[in-house]
Amino acid sequence: MIRSASIHRRNNIRIEGNLESSRTIVFGHGFGTDQRIWGKITPAFTKDYRVILYDNVGAGKSDLDSFIPEKYRSLDAYADDLQEICSELQLSNAVFVGHSVSGMIGLITGLNVPSLFSRIVLIGASPRYLNDGSYVGGFHQAELDSLYFQMRANYVEWVSGFSKIAMRNSHNPDLSKQFEESLLSLRPDISLEVAQSIFQSDFRLILKFIESKVLIIQAQKDVAVPREVAEYMHERIKDSKLVVVNAEGHYPHVSAPEEIISAIQGFLAV
Repeated sequence: MIRSASIHRRNNIRIEGNLESSRTIVFGHGFGTDQRIWGKITPAFTKDYRVILYDNVGAGKSDLDSFIPEKYRSLDAYADDLQEICSELQLSNAVFVGHSVSGMIGLITGLNVPSLFSRIVLIGASPRYLNDGSYVGGFHQAELDSLYFQMRANYVEWVSGFSKIAMRNSHNPDLSKQFEESLLSLRPDISLEVAQSIFQSDFRLILKFIESKVLIIQAQKDVAVPREVAEYMHERIKDSKLVVVNAEGHYPHVSAPEEIISAIQGFLAV
């Protein structure tokens, strides 16, 4: 019982939707956000699914005391947390929807325990952000080093610029403002640690071992994940489908929720 309470508190687990349904969908948020980012998406699924939301350690209302930098420098630690959440809730054959870093976390978790997820949806996910030979990840190391420097030197100023670039949709500045507020709610030291763990990661080798059915959703003009990354994953994940949605930026579930809902529902209907 104590361990159960600890897991719920650590990740601020929330359950909503059709609690009697035999179908479960789990949503994992990306960098700079928390479970609230799914507010425009989940209403489309609450009638037919039991919906699970949680915060990655270090974000939202998670237990910040649980954030140990040495531990969470690897995405494997977040995958271990997700596995514990699924075990605690006795999940199997669930649908996992992961944005950005949580996409990789979902793939790692599903690989570790294949019975957990029958289907996985990746939104703006990447197995590696650094360019490497013929592989186009989108960044050079010098660019990432500059990003880390800016985060250390003046976090507030960095947030102001990054939120606009990542969200795009300049015609709707409220979107970048909301993302800016989300980034500012994070402890700067934790935000930097998480950014480094994400941008320095490399999980390309696991893609060929994924057995779940996978939907790869790619937005147009994503500053963090170029289309080449989505195509790379599609070529290497055996049972995958790639959908390029009519949306800009790294957060299409915020800027174009109808596009994301339609893509997910179409994937689940097959």
